[in-house]
Amino acid sequence: MSKGSLFIISGPSGTGKGTVCDELIRRGDVYLSVSSTTRDKRANEIDGVTYNFTDVEHFKQMIDDGSMLEWACYNGNYYGTPREAVEKMLYAEKNVILEIEPQGAFKVREKMPEAVLIFIIPPSIEILKSRLIGRGREDNEQIEKRLDAAKWEFLQAGRYNYIVENDDLQGCVAEVAGIMDNVVKMREKVRRLIDEAEQM
Repeated sequence: MSKGSLFIISGPSGTGKGTVCDELIRRGDVYLSVSSTTRDKRANEIDGVTYNFTDVEHFKQMIDDGSMLEWACYNGNYYGTPREAVEKMLYAEKNVILEIEPQGAFKVREKMPEAVLIFIIPPSIEILKSRLIGRGREDNEQIEKRLDAAKWEFLQAGRYNYIVENDDLQGCVAEVAGIMDNVVKMREKVRRLIDEAEQM
């Protein structure tokens, strides 16, 4: 049975991966999976759009019954990717993006080895630090923690299928879109070849 392709996009905080994903979604031929979380909903967030907001008891139940493709706990709050929603989109022949961290990406690949992993990097550490400061969301201590975390994440980049530099946003989006389009095209071609071989 043919189905859509699953793409995982990761990268340290400040690389612009969220903006890249937003631009890809605007193309209209790929869908972003909505993660679940137990943290409180912020004023500008919409349940079912920003996150699927739930309580700890329900989240743990989803972990226990295998409903989560991946999950993690940050600062006392759970975050994870529901399996059913992703599989439903894939079997509807829709291409899906997961914007998750490396730990989650590798968990998903264990369960769905056909996933294509794309890692976004900044042009330099100085530019990454400048982007983090420019967001104005965190103090210096929190920014340093982000940069420390980035060191470990860079070490994981070699385990990804593709590494793309986000120096120019539109150029980065075009490169990632090209990777995705080529994967979809080649997988469709392989399916046709299998069909032809079975008819021989």
